[in-house]
Amino acid sequence: MTPKWTVGRARGGATRTRWLLVLVSVSVCVCVCRASSQTQHQQQHQQQLEEEEDSANENIVTEKKAEESHRQDSADLLIFIMLLTLTILTIWLFKHRRFRFLHETGLAMIYGLLVGVVLRYGIHVPRDISNATLSCHVNASPATLLINSKGKFYEYTLKGEIGASEVNDVQDNEMLRKVTFDPEVFFNILLPPIIFHAGYSLKRRHFFRNMGSILAYAFLGTLISCLVIGLLMYGCVTLMKKMGQLGGDFFFTDCLFFGAIVSATDPVTVLAIFNELQVDVDLYALLFGESVLNDAVALVLSSSIVAYQPQGDNSHTFEVMALLKSFGMFLGIFSGSFALGVATGFVTALVTKFTKLRDFQLLETALFFLMSWSTFLLAEACGFTGVVAVLFCGITQAHYTFNNLSPESQDRTKQLFELLNFLAENFIFSYMGLALFTFQSHVFNPMFIVGAFVAVFLGRAANIYPLSFLLNLGRRNKIRSNFQHMMMFAGLRGAMTFALSIRDTATYARQMMFSTTLLVVFFTVWFCGGGTTQMLSCQRIRVGVDSDQDNSVSIGEGSERRTTKQESAWLFRLWYNFDHNYLKPILTHSGPPLTATLPACCAPLARFLTSQQAFQNECQIKDDDSDLILTDGEVNLNYGDITVSTDATGVRTQDDPDQELACGDQELVMRGTRLVLPMDDSEPPFTDPRL
Repeated sequence: MTPKWTVGRARGGATRTRWLLVLVSVSVCVCVCRASSQTQHQQQHQQQLEEEEDSANENIVTEKKAEESHRQDSADLLIFIMLLTLTILTIWLFKHRRFRFLHETGLAMIYGLLVGVVLRYGIHVPRDISNATLSCHVNASPATLLINSKGKFYEYTLKGEIGASEVNDVQDNEMLRKVTFDPEVFFNILLPPIIFHAGYSLKRRHFFRNMGSILAYAFLGTLISCLVIGLLMYGCVTLMKKMGQLGGDFFFTDCLFFGAIVSATDPVTVLAIFNELQVDVDLYALLFGESVLNDAVALVLSSSIVAYQPQGDNSHTFEVMALLKSFGMFLGIFSGSFALGVATGFVTALVTKFTKLRDFQLLETALFFLMSWSTFLLAEACGFTGVVAVLFCGITQAHYTFNNLSPESQDRTKQLFELLNFLAENFIFSYMGLALFTFQSHVFNPMFIVGAFVAVFLGRAANIYPLSFLLNLGRRNKIRSNFQHMMMFAGLRGAMTFALSIRDTATYARQMMFSTTLLVVFFTVWFCGGGTTQMLSCQRIRVGVDSDQDNSVSIGEGSERRTTKQESAWLFRLWYNFDHNYLKPILTHSGPPLTATLPACCAPLARFLTSQQAFQNECQIKDDDSDLILTDGEVNLNYGDITVSTDATGVRTQDDPDQELACGDQELVMRGTRLVLPMDDSEPPFTDPRL
């Protein structure tokens, strides 16, 4: 029999053992859990360190890529700067050697071509091994793509389509894409100073003398050229379709659009040679005036053609209502842009008149520059055409605001916009040469190219010759046949044609238009621009004519011509009277005081709008803009009651205000209070002794 104390002792030992095992197990579990937790924590910490290291490495890579991109962008801009520098130095050499066969614009295009060849075929960027090509099926090409990589989202922007054969050359494509500018750069930055300078530097005397003919060539001529080119190109496209040479859709509206953009003339080469040789001022005015307004008309016309939208599924059928809607849009956009440009010019004139900004020439010039440039952007933002707005803003600024500026600001604004025009124009022509090789979606079709050249030639002929014949029926100063041939030859295409064609290259038709337009611009600038001097000599057009002289002699038929007062259009005489008596006194310090022209009931308003300087200038006979309607040897101001005529000997006579006295080859009728005329070197100037 086992004693009780032995059994109890055994049971107590077993209990202690079990509790010991439990404690050991718990301790082991705690240690294991703690070790596992520490291991997991260490793993998480290690993973976090790796992620931070990856993020840091990624940031370093991103910074390096941003730095490389910055260097690449700087190198791309340096290419264009060097092109312009080389062009300027070569221009100086040409002018020094009196070499007129090639203008600076044609030279800039040649340099652009050479650089484009080097970039296209001479430089290859090594392939980046980090580039990845992934395949996914989507119904359309999204403009923005979000990629989820390890929980991080990255945004990618669509840059364009790449052909299957060019997938391995992504880096080279990227380099070429770097030197391909956004079309908005041309419209918002490069075009405004070119168009504004055209209006601001307008020689108004000869422009307004030929205003009727210029409007006919610019509006009717551009419309005729657009229709002729569009019809001929539609026939060419139809023939190409039957012969199986057309690789995509090409509708009649596309042909009309092509006709509109290549109808925009830019005879900058010819006009530069005309100015240098001092060609007949009327021929210069006709060409310059047509090109100034022609660009604006072509732009609005192309926008109206794009807006042509018949009802129904087929948007390329003919419909009268859609045509009338496009025509109404043309009138609305053009008139709205015109009104906006003129209104901006009026506002600038009033600001410069009623403030003392002329005491701070830098602020005055800065305000003039910003108001002029903002006209373009304001018109585009309002749905109008900035080209038309900034053109008429330039004309208005030259006519009104220029008179309010200080002499320093007058010189500054002229030189500023002349410089901007020169740089922007040469930049565009350099880029044209570059784009022939760097643009990646060219479509060159020999049949379409030949048809385009024929259509452009016939469209220009249909513009010049029939309209010249009709205009000569009502003109005393006829547009002679040699002038017509020269205008036909001088129909160069340039910056506006290029800007319109590059603005949209998304479709097959637009890509073919752009490629063909480049060739048309190259040919007209090099061939027509280079042959200007020879054409002038062949047509026996006189050169060395001073545009400021009062008497012009026509040697076309060996007879002398003297323009008279009746030759100025009555419509512009009415405009001049209204402008001189009311608008000029309101917007500037010149002209007669409004107290002398407005009714007596408006005397308080007249005194408020007439500046003190205008009262001081009341006795001055000279009007800065009297050359708007002046013909050779004629001045006609509209206040006062004294008419004074002089002959070559300085004899003075007085008569009724409406009577004209002709003396020899000079005729001068002035109504006013003071008359000072330059005579021969041996004769002193004549002044009215009563004053």
